[in-house]
Amino acid sequence: MNIYIKAFFFLLSFSLFHFGYEVTGWSFLAPFCGVNESVFQHMKMAFWGYILLSIIEYFWIQKKIKQKIIVNFFYSRALSTIILPWITIVLWYLLPALYGRAESLIIDLLWAILVTYISALFVIQIEKEVEKNRFHIGTKIAILILLVISAFLFVWFTYNLPWLDLFENPANI
Repeated sequence: MNIYIKAFFFLLSFSLFHFGYEVTGWSFLAPFCGVNESVFQHMKMAFWGYILLSIIEYFWIQKKIKQKIIVNFFYSRALSTIILPWITIVLWYLLPALYGRAESLIIDLLWAILVTYISALFVIQIEKEVEKNRFHIGTKIAILILLVISAFLFVWFTYNLPWLDLFENPANI
């Protein structure tokens, strides 16, 4: 799939997880959708959004890929799912670092959309290269463990916030 189109589809998937709970209020969506505007919730939206995109992509191309490539497909998408939320945050914080607080809601919104799209482009490009490689058992285990831990944390912290936030000053605790 073309990386620009795939990144656009990720933006749509991310939006689904961004507004899914807010629009419906269905409590069973809370573990997967954003429940507030926190940084961690946006990371969760990216995580589950990329999983959904990868599932859709698999069914879209499954007849075209060989059995050996399916393994590479799975592990490369799992790794992308793990790193995408972190890349999104790294890029998103460029605006506050270089400009400060965006005084305009439009600037903030446009920046968020641009960062989400560019993050997906970066991850998809990395994914294309990673997919070409053979995954050794240790790498497979590490990816699976990180995927499971990530999923657990995104669900767990929906209901049980951590005692220390990402940028909370420990001196104020």
